[in-house]
Amino acid sequence: MAVRPDNRLADSPMVPVTCRRCGACVLARKSTWNQTSVQWTAEASARCLERRDAQDLSSHAERGLFLACSALTDSIIDAVRAGDLPVVDEEPGGLLSERPNDAQSRLSLRTRP
Repeated sequence: MAVRPDNRLADSPMVPVTCRRCGACVLARKSTWNQTSVQWTAEASARCLERRDAQDLSSHAERGLFLACSALTDSIIDAVRAGDLPVVDEEPGGLLSERPNDAQSRLSLRTRP
């Protein structure tokens, strides 16, 4: 059986988003209002203050736990509002005012893998 290629990024590629706090630049894609994919580079990981704090706190463990950066989450929400980061499965004609409020967006962005 042939493996079907993953072409999800063909129609909506990942977009660079820069954190307004530390300047870390990641690639992001919003599949839905509740799902965000983020690709971190080594440079972005080193610049992120929250990521560095999480690493320092878990230095005694073999593997650190880092769920999300709240400043980057806010920057991603701002990129969506500015139209720089499209929501792939957004309903046509939907308004940002109809979307989850900031607290709900931050929570859903933090709890998704």
